[in-house]
Amino acid sequence: MTNNDVFKKLRVALKFRDDDIIHILTLVDFKISKTELSAFFRKEDHPNYMECGDQVLRNFLNGLVIHLRGTKENPKNPGEVLLSQAREENKQHIDKDKSFKAKQLKKIDRAVPSVRYKNKKKS
Repeated sequence: MTNNDVFKKLRVALKFRDDDIIHILTLVDFKISKTELSAFFRKEDHPNYMECGDQVLRNFLNGLVIHLRGTKENPKNPGEVLLSQAREENKQHIDKDKSFKAKQLKKIDRAVPSVRYKNKKKS
C-alpha cells in the first residue's frame, strides 16, 4: 500500500475536503497548494499524478494529531472534534435542501388553479 493509498483512505474515512487537508497541514507549518494536493488523489495512469512522499504524509499525520487532540496548552477531545464536524456537515446538507425546496416552491405558479381530471386526481 502506497502513501497515496493511505492518504486517500484517510481523506475518505474522515470526510475531508481539500481545504480541510490544507488547514491541517498549515497546523504543522507545511504549505501545499490545491493543485499539488489533487495530484496525490489522481489515478496512477493520469498524466498529472504525483507520488505522495513520506514528508507530506508524515506532516499530514502530525497535523491530524494536533487537529484532533489539540496542543498541550489547549487539549481537545477527539470524539468531540469529529462530532462537531459531523454536525456541521449535516447542518450544511439541511441548509442546501431547504434552499433547493424554496427555489422550487418559487417556481410554482400560484395563479393557476388546481385541475380535477376525470379520474379524480388533483394536479
